[in-house]
Amino acid sequence: MSAAHPPTIIVVHPKERKSKCSVQPLRKRDDFIFWKFPRKEPEKLTTYVRLGMEGPEIGRDDADRGLLVLDGTWRLAEKMEGDYEELPVRSLPVWETAYPRVSKQFDDPGAGLATIEAIFIAYHLMGYDTTGLLDEYYWADDFLKLNHDRLVQNEPT
Repeated sequence: MSAAHPPTIIVVHPKERKSKCSVQPLRKRDDFIFWKFPRKEPEKLTTYVRLGMEGPEIGRDDADRGLLVLDGTWRLAEKMEGDYEELPVRSLPVWETAYPRVSKQFDDPGAGLATIEAIFIAYHLMGYDTTGLLDEYYWADDFLKLNHDRLVQNEPT
């Protein structure tokens, strides 16, 4: 599979459980690169933006940039942010998650999404091809149904 944009880099925290990792199937694709935290190659990141909770919303203006995504629990991802603070941060609008999470220790952020959901939304808003992203995501149909109106209102023109 070939992409018209730089490959998406997913930085995975070593404590992230593969059994709960929603992006694990993307390892088979050549438009995704996986780094194990704390790996960092600054020379490869000069044209990237990072998904985060702050910053302007990601959109078509970012379509020529690569996407860096931190993958781990909310607490772990928060600890990883400092290592990539030089990257411009882009946020996502509020969408509904279909991922059934229940933490016995911490509250998830109200706008919490599974990593694959966040990547799908970012790709959609940037105008990237979303084909196949959700193919192996168990809750894909529920996610798409929950967010049908958001998908339609953000369709490319």
